[in-house]
Amino acid sequence: MMDYFVIGDIHGCFYTFREMLKNWNKEKEHLICVGDLIDRGNHSAMVVQECMQLTEIYQNVTIIKGNHEAEIIEYYEKGALEHWIVQGGKQTLENLEQHQVRLSVVIPWFEGLPLKFEQDHLFVSHAGLSNTLRPFEEENQDGVLWNRKPLKNIGKIQVHGHTPLRSSSPQYTAESESWNIDTGAAYGYGLTGLKISFDGKVSDVIFIKTLEKDVRII
Repeated sequence: MMDYFVIGDIHGCFYTFREMLKNWNKEKEHLICVGDLIDRGNHSAMVVQECMQLTEIYQNVTIIKGNHEAEIIEYYEKGALEHWIVQGGKQTLENLEQHQVRLSVVIPWFEGLPLKFEQDHLFVSHAGLSNTLRPFEEENQDGVLWNRKPLKNIGKIQVHGHTPLRSSSPQYTAESESWNIDTGAAYGYGLTGLKISFDGKVSDVIFIKTLEKDVRII
């Protein structure tokens, strides 16, 4: 009966992510990342390597698939995906090559990431559950990879990212009992972590301002 520590969209901000991990109680908390590990920030390769290693070492770690992971999979399968390339994909490919991280290794890992984490009192996905008949269909724009619509109340707390708040505070919506914890790390705002008890009560909000070396100067 572990508590939970849920971390928002990292987007290549490795050093900020590493600072956030210092707040994780490995013995008492299940670590969950809401996806979008890659793109926009400077260190996508190191974020991916860190998350892969965490899932190998610890059983109490869940990495959720985000839409940016879905996009790099599509790029790998089709050989081109222009809208992903201009959203940071080009820099991510260069960063992976620089660190000698092969797509043939990371793509299968991305493909195997779950679309959700769910327990009796908690539901975590990348973009949240809206009123759609096919929430786990990856191409569905209202599904848990892409949704931007209001979330539905499912009788338990929902935690998600995907829509950057560009704020130092996550956003709680009472109607859906949901938390958006994407606080725009890659835009220089910061990374948010949510401490949640086993019975679904938020016990702490941790915010770390993005470290300068993680942010790409445009």
